[in-house]
Amino acid sequence: MTALSHERYCDELMRQNDRLRSVLDGADLAAKVPTCPGWTLRDLAAHVGGAHRWAGEIVRTRATEELADESVPGFEGPDVEGPDVEGPDGTPDGDGHRAALDAWLAEGAAATAAALREAGPDAAAWSWGGDARAAFWARRVTHETVVHLADAALATGAVYTQEPEVAADTIDEWLSTVLHAQRSGDPEAAELRGGGRSLHLHATGLPDVGRLVEFHEDGLTWRHAHAEATVTVRGTLTDLMLLMNRRIAPGADGLEVLGEAALLDFWLARTSFG
Repeated sequence: MTALSHERYCDELMRQNDRLRSVLDGADLAAKVPTCPGWTLRDLAAHVGGAHRWAGEIVRTRATEELADESVPGFEGPDVEGPDVEGPDGTPDGDGHRAALDAWLAEGAAATAAALREAGPDAAAWSWGGDARAAFWARRVTHETVVHLADAALATGAVYTQEPEVAADTIDEWLSTVLHAQRSGDPEAAELRGGGRSLHLHATGLPDVGRLVEFHEDGLTWRHAHAEATVTVRGTLTDLMLLMNRRIAPGADGLEVLGEAALLDFWLARTSFG
């Protein structure tokens, strides 16, 4: 499995955002999100919607440097914690806040997808990830939404699965992020080295889908492969993706850890950035 097409990312951004809106519909927006300590579902929605608009504005303006949040139109979103808005009959309408938040999420994703489609994958746009093109942001905002959809589902008890192609690419993007962080001097990622050790992700039910992370004295490498490793984790692609993004623990149902579990713990403890 390889990276998705630019158009597919734009489509997935919309689809994953619609799934998030569906999970939030009717949920208690004040509920805590265990996988994002300190956040409520309202905070999670505000983060996702703001991230969409921020990335979309970078692409739309062909930014050459990082944009300040306050320079992004609509970044803050609706005031969903203020007084009740006025309903159609002139009476206070608490549900109006929920409707405003839902509309803001929908509009932001649509505007960002439109900006990405208009730009095309090769348009120049500042990024923090080493690839200063719109293609970086199409992939990044898609997987940002994929993972935060999981946060919302885990917080509300909703069923969460991902299509194999999407889950596999979310893993690949995260592994690439870890590698970029190491090469950029991140102190946590810098510790992920030491020759002769390896981490293998084995997707159950998909014999051709495996990821091998190898620790070298001068840093990490990773590739699509099945091989004997210091530690192997077996599970569905969705669960492997959630594990790599630190949304579930190695002992979660459906995951099997074979070999030196301490190396997996070492990896997870040093990929908490971002």
